[in-house]
Parts: sequence; structure tokens; C-alpha cells
Amino acid sequence: MKTPNTKSMPVPQLGDQLCFALYSTSLAMNKLYRKLLKGMGITYSQYLVLMVLWEQDAQTVNDIGARLILDSATLTPLLKRMEAQELITRVRAASDERQVIISLTKAGNDMRKAASALPVSVMCATECSSDQIKGLKEEIIALREAILKNA
Repeated sequence: MKTPNTKSMPVPQLGDQLCFALYSTSLAMNKLYRKLLKGMGITYSQYLVLMVLWEQDAQTVNDIGARLILDSATLTPLLKRMEAQELITRVRAASDERQVIISLTKAGNDMRKAASALPVSVMCATECSSDQIKGLKEEIIALREAILKNA
């Protein structure tokens, strides 16, 4: 098998790469959320966990991890910090002690009201219309699914 002549191949340019556009946009979004969440005393990752639990309380670590595309080794330290902040409780399931049930505390549930203003702030920061945001989100989800399927 003949190896390609890499001397004739153009050098990839950072600004032309989809991966860098996604990465740098993710960094910008995290910077925005860091600013917005500072007053609530939580991180973006903690905000995501809270959103999952606001949709449905009392979920297993595995279920939360599946929703957030995080493994338990990444999620467990985050959940321990949230428990120390008294935002959640972690209790072993009576039916299967290998499973840990994560539930909101009153403080964690009360954060929902403060968080309700975040989507409007984010939309304003993007300078996009709601239709543009909806379209972008649909395209990004489709891209993520295709990448996960082929990774």
C-alpha cells in the first residue's frame, strides 16, 4: 500500500475546522453560563443536573448520566459536591443497593425559580431569534447523533 504524499496536502487551518468552531462556541457558552450562574453559586454542570431533576425528581445516577452523556466516574464527584451544598440527596435504593437515587432538596428545588430567567438571558446574548435558536439546536443535535453513531 502506497502512503500518501503529505508534502502536497494542504496544512489544515484552525479557522476551517468544524471541531474548533464547535469547541470555541462551547467555551463561549460556558463563559456566559459561568457569569449567569455565579449569583446562584452553582456551576454549569450542576445546573444541568438540576435541570434533569427539575424535569423528574428522584433518578438514579445512571439515568442522570445517560441524559447528560456523562459516565458515573465524572458524575459522582459532581453529585457529592452538590450534596455538600445541600442541593440534592444521595440515597441507596432499597431494592438494589448498587443503585443510588438522587433527589432534590428544598434548596435545589427552590433554585428552579432563579433559573427560569436564564433562557431569556442566553437568547439575548446569542443575538438570535427564537426560530434561529430552534433551527441551530436541531442541526447541532442531528450532528451530535451522527457523530455518536460513527464514533
